Amino acid sequence: MFPMKIRIVTCLAAVLMAALPQAAPAQTRELSEHGQLLDGIAAVVNDGVVLKSELDSETRRIVQRLQAAGQPVPPPAQLVPQVLERLVIQRIQLQRAERVGIRISDETLNAALANIAERNGVSLAKLPEALAAEGIDYGTYRNELRNQLAVEQLRQRDVISRINVSPREIDEYLERQEGRKFANQEFEISQILVSVSPTATQQEIAAARARIEELYRRAQAGEDFAQLAIANSDGQNALEGGKLGWRKGNELPTIFADVVPGLQVGQVSEPIRSNSGFHLVRLDNRRGGEPILQKQVHVRHILMTTNEVLDDQAVRQKLLEVRSQIIGGDDFAAVAKVLSEDPGSAVDGGDMGWTSPDVFVPEFREKVESLPIGVISEPFKTPFGWHIVQVLERRVEDTTEEVERQKAIAAIRNSKLGEESELWARRLRDEAYVEYRL
Repeated sequence: MFPMKIRIVTCLAAVLMAALPQAAPAQTRELSEHGQLLDGIAAVVNDGVVLKSELDSETRRIVQRLQAAGQPVPPPAQLVPQVLERLVIQRIQLQRAERVGIRISDETLNAALANIAERNGVSLAKLPEALAAEGIDYGTYRNELRNQLAVEQLRQRDVISRINVSPREIDEYLERQEGRKFANQEFEISQILVSVSPTATQQEIAAARARIEELYRRAQAGEDFAQLAIANSDGQNALEGGKLGWRKGNELPTIFADVVPGLQVGQVSEPIRSNSGFHLVRLDNRRGGEPILQKQVHVRHILMTTNEVLDDQAVRQKLLEVRSQIIGGDDFAAVAKVLSEDPGSAVDGGDMGWTSPDVFVPEFREKVESLPIGVISEPFKTPFGWHIVQVLERRVEDTTEEVERQKAIAAIRNSKLGEESELWARRLRDEAYVEYRL
């Protein structure tokens, strides 16, 4: 099986509405010669629609995925409304993306497709063939991936812009991280969300609390958590069994950060209250906890580039002469200061300091990793030009503290992102006009 890792959404209704902008609701359906209904409207969403054919297709896809994963399939009375609500929210998000001018270029789309192909072990040229083997039309996949990228870009625009990280939060975060044994562990988690609107009444809040407590009792009694999520969760990952995937301890959603590390694998938390509603979180798995050890090299190099006078052969020959002079006794640092065209390291005699080889382009990384300490390489070419390089030292460094500091702001934002995304999706849904036609 070809393990597709990008969830696909369809946008047939948007195409239909663009083609028939003045059509009345009755005109979105066609009758065959014998008067048979070919399609219908499952829901009206602002000035667009979700078609019954879209709902049927997405429901079939969800059922097939659940069956392939060995998960029980909820009865249609539970599953179909869940799928329709997902399609409604997707349609609302795509409409907003169009309004704010988000457009996914062919270059961006092709880069995403290349990334998918690489992760699945095929070339971009072979991707259509691999998709066809899974029964997926490549043209349809491109269009639907473009829509998903637009929604993700919209989410980044609307949600990230709302998340503020103050200097005090960063200081407090770093203080909390010190000594927290789970900071570098990873947790695989799932959730059930019973959402509560910001304008909910006390009676609605009480009903939501009663509902989450009932789901908690059922989970404690041994009912399958994923099945409970599929049938009952209001979260955006409900139809994936509520799975939120792997999260580092320092990137757990804020509301879960003090709960998840204390859970045993397979254990479900008691109900948790947040701004978006009531949650149950289940710890599916955990891993890690070891210090972050990084291989580093201390290197220096001399870079020369081609120009109107010097071609590749001339530059290579020049570097061969420079290498011979250094081996013959000239000072590497002094030569680098005069000749190297790398502005970042020339002033330091070509010294690039302690660096992980992973940050280098492949050609440079391969040379650095294979070169004995102290030996000056033969000239070699990278996208930046021609180099000679010398490895001065190698070490394995515990970079745990450094990495945590570098990622502090990103971790704080990520910890807030899940809850803010749920609030954002619920807010868009509350502000939209939706009329169900089933």
